[in-house]
Amino acid sequence: MAAGDTPLNLEQNQVFTVTKLFKFNYLTRDNFYAVSTFTSGAEQQKIIIKNNCGEKLVGLLHETGSKEIVIVCHGFQGTKEYSMMVELACALEKQGISAFRFDFSGNGESEGLFEFGNYRKEVDDLHAVVQHFAATNRDVSAIIGHSKGGNVVVLYASLHHDVPTVVNLSGRYKMDRGIEERLGKDYLERAKKDGFIDIKSPTGEVAFRVTEESLMERLNTNMREAGLKIDPDCRVLTVHGSADEVIPVEDALEFAKIIPNHELRIIEGANHCYDNHRDDFFAGSHRDKLVSIVLDFIKAKMHRVTTVIEEPVVDEPVVDEPVIEEPIIEEPVVEEPVHIV
Repeated sequence: MAAGDTPLNLEQNQVFTVTKLFKFNYLTRDNFYAVSTFTSGAEQQKIIIKNNCGEKLVGLLHETGSKEIVIVCHGFQGTKEYSMMVELACALEKQGISAFRFDFSGNGESEGLFEFGNYRKEVDDLHAVVQHFAATNRDVSAIIGHSKGGNVVVLYASLHHDVPTVVNLSGRYKMDRGIEERLGKDYLERAKKDGFIDIKSPTGEVAFRVTEESLMERLNTNMREAGLKIDPDCRVLTVHGSADEVIPVEDALEFAKIIPNHELRIIEGANHCYDNHRDDFFAGSHRDKLVSIVLDFIKAKMHRVTTVIEEPVVDEPVVDEPVIEEPIIEEPVVEEPVHIV
């Protein structure tokens, strides 16, 4: 908290309008979208929701007045303020769809201890959020998650069949990969010997502790099993960058093989955060393409639901027309070419 800021005493489910979201002295590509959000004039409400452990989860609601609401989930060591989360929520808001981005327990402003694994608890956090909005007569029409958040939304859909649309952005399929790069060699042996591994920052301070329990939870998380348990009526979109340096694009292909009602989109050249090759600051980018794909997928379902209007049935008078028999002329059969897309 910066000097001069007033601490907030937030109670469960307390709501208030945010009047000041971002403070910084310079503009970067990553926070440009946060600035555009701040200046858009949209109403954003800070909402506190308690999880099953009694911890306060802090989130921001982009309120448009729509009955439908989309929940946006951040990734490992992320927060609701990560630029991708802000962009997605703002894009939905501009389409008239309310969005809620929040911090998982142990992250950002939410209470609780940060842990390396925590997949099951984050699924429980998400369930608490879904239940909160369902109790206020809102329809949670979609859940979106990036990276670890992508795993969380897929795991959620395998356990709770109450959200019709799931968007997995660069989620991991093979859970044993990527650990050595973060924890070092022989990580399992070291964790079993000492009970934990301390991950240090560049300055030598302990950034976070990986316990043996949290490590084993990740290794025992089975995404194949989860994918197979997703209801066939649940629409799932997986988006992945072909140049993802954190989670290989092959993981996205594995999701596509097992999830029954699934669409796969690969963004050519995009990295894990979809923020590379942005040479022109205001030009379209991989991030722009990502947001567009997600919006189209979510709106397609909403359009089919909201545009079904029953017209009154009007009985037309029956008029008997004379039957005129036309001569039968046999046309030659012409075979159409087969187009492979």
